[in-house]
Amino acid sequence: QVQLVESGGGSVQAGGSLKLSCAASRLTYFSRYCMAWFRQAPGKEREAIATIFPGTGNTLYTDSVKGRFTISRENAKKTLFLQMNTLKPEDTAMYYCAADSVGGCRIGATFRNWGQGTHVSVST
Repeated sequence: QVQLVESGGGSVQAGGSLKLSCAASRLTYFSRYCMAWFRQAPGKEREAIATIFPGTGNTLYTDSVKGRFTISRENAKKTLFLQMNTLKPEDTAMYYCAADSVGGCRIGATFRNWGQGTHVSVST
């Protein structure tokens, strides 16, 4: 059974930075999978925020994080990252990583595997 474990969340003031990590295990050929970060704020639906393609490493972002967040992957360590800069209070949410998309690699794709999440809180 695939396991995804997020870490790196915490509390930060607006304008600050955090780097999230997602360690994958029992995911053979990690480099071949589309990976993504999602978030869910209290009272809101889960939102896809960043996706990274297998192979090329091309990335896609939702408009609200474009230019502030960077998704990356280290295939040898089977780890996904999300560098978050210039954080805003509206970035407060539970952040989830996801692996192995269904029907193509894109923002908002359906994914087969999910982590338990790590919480990010941004204060003014």
